[in-house]
This record gives sequence, structure tokens and C-alpha cells, in this order.
Amino acid sequence: MRKSFGYIRVSTAKQGEGVSLEAQKEAIEAYAVKNNIKIVHWFEEKETAAKKGRPIFNQMIRDLKRGKAEGLVIHKIDRSARNFADWARINELADAGYYIEFATESLDFRSRGGRLTADIQAVIAADYIRNLREECIKGMNGRLKQGLYPFKAPLGYRDNGGGQPKSLDPVRGPLVKKMYELYASGNYSLWSLVPAMNRLGLTNERGKPLAKTGIEKILKNPFYTGIIKIKSSGKIYSGVHQPLISVALFDAVQDVRAGRDNKKATKHRHTYRGLFRCGACSGAMIAERQRGHIYYRCHDKTCPTKTIREERIEDEIATILKRCDLSEDAVAKLREKFEALFNERETDPITDQAQLELAKLDDRFNRLTDKLIEDIIDNETFQKKKQEILLARKRWQEQQCQSSDLSTRLQNLDKFLEHVKSLYASYVLASSDRKREILVFLTSNRTVENRNVYIEPQKWLFALETMLTISGGEPCSTTSRTNQQNMSTEKLFEELCKIRAEALQTATHMICR
Repeated sequence: MRKSFGYIRVSTAKQGEGVSLEAQKEAIEAYAVKNNIKIVHWFEEKETAAKKGRPIFNQMIRDLKRGKAEGLVIHKIDRSARNFADWARINELADAGYYIEFATESLDFRSRGGRLTADIQAVIAADYIRNLREECIKGMNGRLKQGLYPFKAPLGYRDNGGGQPKSLDPVRGPLVKKMYELYASGNYSLWSLVPAMNRLGLTNERGKPLAKTGIEKILKNPFYTGIIKIKSSGKIYSGVHQPLISVALFDAVQDVRAGRDNKKATKHRHTYRGLFRCGACSGAMIAERQRGHIYYRCHDKTCPTKTIREERIEDEIATILKRCDLSEDAVAKLREKFEALFNERETDPITDQAQLELAKLDDRFNRLTDKLIEDIIDNETFQKKKQEILLARKRWQEQQCQSSDLSTRLQNLDKFLEHVKSLYASYVLASSDRKREILVFLTSNRTVENRNVYIEPQKWLFALETMLTISGGEPCSTTSRTNQQNMSTEKLFEELCKIRAEALQTATHMICR
């Protein structure tokens, strides 16, 4: 009785759950009984034969060469190999005197005719796989051009079957969005984000906590904005799935990643770290703890600015925010003025601008495509620029949605005014991290010179003050070292529309979440 190995294979683990492996095994056992063969060991593999270097197949070849069996019984030729490299190894075994037999195909592998027939069938199997691969690629490219992602859904989305866009995961989706928000705040490195997300309960598809590499992969994937990027080819497509985050949030995360990819967990989380510069030498004011107090120090020894305590900075911030608080009467007048301006125009300037910018982006994309066709740029450059254009389109489309109709504009206005009417109270009640966010949202050009703190309010605060002045009410004083800007009514209207387009979501997120 001849001793042989039995080799059975399916292309995927999913196929292995069915009857294919058992059916192959039964056919080989029947063949073995009929031909007086003893199967001394079974080798079972769940991997495509089109790919060389299969681990179980390689182990079987090694064991044969070590003399653990006299031959090999396989269900069919296409179960053994569908690539020429592995088929050549099977031929080498036959040349070395090992018995190579196929349970369902009457081939005498030791004869010239049998080997020729087997070689022809192996070539046909390889060609079948090659054609199948091409058809699969063609189908996937067709899906991608339709905006559909034909692969496994990224974390935060769900698969809905072939031909359907991915949908948001109601459990993991909000947590992935929260991850983006935390990292964009600048208060977390990739290392410190790992335990933070573990505490919030974000896990991968296997239910295990995310590692740093998994978080990094999510944070750089534009899929969450509605853009599909294929890593293997670098190609970019516009997806039809619902975006999880805004382009502005994605851009903020990329800006933070550019300078903080390898930073370890933050040890000292001082409230205003990195937000103030020296007014004399423009150097950074570095936060230090000394004798129970936080000091911000200019490290240029020749600079007249030395140190300033954190309490002094907070006093100056509070002074500015107290001046910026709006009374109920001021809020009502602002809303009345806004509504009158909205009624005078059918659309926001931001809507008109969005339409113009979208048309420009379409023209830019057409010119970019012409350059690719004419070989002026390579495909890598084309895909990179294409991603920039698609993200820019998403950005303007988001702003269009915020300025769609009068009722939506008024709702957004009410929300905005509600959030900014009590800036001082919002700041005082906020946590240390939230105070940082509020300060960035409300101010610019934050400097320390000698022992004086200079903080300029953002230009939209000037716009609100001017709006109140035009409305005939008492203006709120947001004056600093910078002179107050004078604006025409039309210019003011455009500026305040930009407030809602650019600052409304930020105000909602930073001040009152």
C-alpha cells in the first residue's frame, strides 16, 4: 500500500465553511481505497491557488522531500495550482519520482501524454484566474466610478451588500468622529489618544481595542469626508456614502498630524501652552510650573520679556470676554438686522460664492485631466491634485448646505447668537481644554510683552460690534491694541455671512457641547 498525502483547498475561509472541503476529502478517500493508497496526512488550505507562496502548500512540499510520504493525491488540477511557479514545483516532484495523482481526473502523470494533458489544463486554470482577476478589477473600477466602495467598510461604517453605499455605524461612527475632534483639538498625541479611545469604548471589528497604527490609519483616511482613496493604486474617487466628518475637521486633523505624528503622551497639560508668543522677540512663551504656580517664560535671555503668571493671562481674557457679552436686547436687534438683510437677498453671498468656486473647481479638474492625457503630469501627481479638488468641492458643498434657505439661515443665526451672547460665562465654567478651544475661537495675535498681555478679538467680534452700531443699539466694546475696523453695510453683511459659514459649527462645538 502506497503512502500519500491528501491536499484539499478552497479559495476563501467563507468557502471552507461549506461542503467543498468535505466533498474533496470524500473524493480523495474513494480514490485512495480504489487504488490501494493510504492517506497518511491531510493538508487543508483556505487560500487562492493563484497566489504563490501558500504556507500549507509549501509545508506539504517540504514534508514530501523529507520522505514522509511517497506521493500526493489532489482533488483536481485547479485545486493544486493556478500559477506557473507552484505548478513547476509539482512537476519537479514528479520528475523526482513522487506519485502525483488527481482523484477526479484520469491522468497518468508518469506518462508523457498524461503530463502534457495536465500541463494544458494547468495553463487553462491559470488563464481562467487571470481573466477572472481582470473582470473583477473591471467590476471594482466600475463601482468606484459610481462612488461605491467595493471593499470592507472602514471602522465607523457598515457594509450593506454589493451595489450599495456604506452606511454609518450608529455605535462606532460617533466614536470615530469623537476621535477626530479630540485629535484636532491639539490636546492629544497619537499615543495619548490610544487610552482615551479605549476608555470611550471604541474597538475594532474583532472587538479589540485600537492600537496606535489603527488610529493613525483612521485619522488619515479621507473616506470619512466622502472621498474614496485606493491605497494600492493611489486613485481618488468621489464617494456617494454619507460623510462622517466635515472637510474642515479632516483638514484640522491633518494639520495637527503634520507636526505631531511621533509625539509621546503629553505630561504637562498647561491651559495656554503654545498659544502665546513674546511680543518683543516673537519667540514662544513656554509654560512652566514653579512653586505651585504656572508661569509662561520667554527663553531668549536677551529679551526684555521674562515671565508672566497664568492668573494674569486669565484676568486679561476675562476682561475682554466681559466686554463681549451681549444683552438680550442686543441679541434681538442683531437678529432683526440679520433677518432684514436676509430678506433683501434671495441667497447668501456665501451661496453665490460657493457656486462660483464649484464651477472653478470643475474647470480646474478638466484642465488637470487634459494635462494627464497630454503626459504633462504623471498619474501620481494627477491623483494628488484630484484629491485636493474633491476635498475643496466637499468644503464648498458643505457651506452651500449651511446657507440653503431663509429658515435654515435664521436657525443657524439663532444658534450662533445663543452661543456667543454669554462668552464670559462659557469661559469661566469651561474645563482647561475647553478654555483653550474658546480662546482660539475668539481671539488672535496673543502676545506677552514685558509683563503686559495683548489679545486681539477675532474679526467677527468686530463685525458684531459694528452690526450693533448700525442697528442703533449700544455697541459692545471689543477694542484692543488694534483699531476697530470700519465696514460698509454690504461688506458687513458678507462678513457676517462668512461668520455663519465658517464659525457657527465651531462655536457650537467649542463653546456649548
